[in-house]
Amino acid sequence: TDPPFAINFKAKKANYNRTASRVLSGYNEIKPENYYDFTFSWMSEVFRILKDSGSMYVFSGWNNLKDILSALDDVGFITINHIIWKYQFGVVTKKKFVTSHYHCLYVCKDDKKRKFFPFSRFKQGDKSIDGRSLHYRDKEDVWDIKREYWSGDEKTPTKLPSEIIKKLLDYSSEKRDIVLDPFLGSGQTAVVSKSLNRRYLGFEIVPDYYKFAKKRLDKDLYRIKKSK
Repeated sequence: TDPPFAINFKAKKANYNRTASRVLSGYNEIKPENYYDFTFSWMSEVFRILKDSGSMYVFSGWNNLKDILSALDDVGFITINHIIWKYQFGVVTKKKFVTSHYHCLYVCKDDKKRKFFPFSRFKQGDKSIDGRSLHYRDKEDVWDIKREYWSGDEKTPTKLPSEIIKKLLDYSSEKRDIVLDPFLGSGQTAVVSKSLNRRYLGFEIVPDYYKFAKKRLDKDLYRIKKSK
């Protein structure tokens, strides 16, 4: 899941490579001073309903990562991996290095019972053209995956690339498993889950985001052109 980052995010700002008129309104940000309590609250509910065989992937920026890590520990989750997602085109800065990555915490309730399918994407002997192990490369904890830019399409301010969601589901779930996203947004997790024959649940408090996600799911649309 991809919760708010508490960074005073300007959802329609031009330097995020988007046209403001095509971005749906309603993004809810959290105040930094409230972020730990907010995070602990929603994580506690996820922990309550998560199966022992299940797992959770939480995306975060670096700014309030400490609150994410503290809440995971305090709720009782077991951290399996700390994944780095390297994306293209970070926002240009003048007095600091350009941020071009997100953190992804892979956690579970029961390390002995959690599902993980190491050969769901590549067999152990699969090799790239240069002779390297595709299985090993795919399981490294630094992922170089491009963002998706939906030029000319209606969109929510944030969404994960479908490639990332598919990778997580391939490794940690089976067909007909239930996938929950407590911050559904554009419906990206549900859309990819549906395409992989997973059942899906999601929560979204912004009415326009909910309608957008429902339209994508009901009509089997991946992208939606902005009406003139």
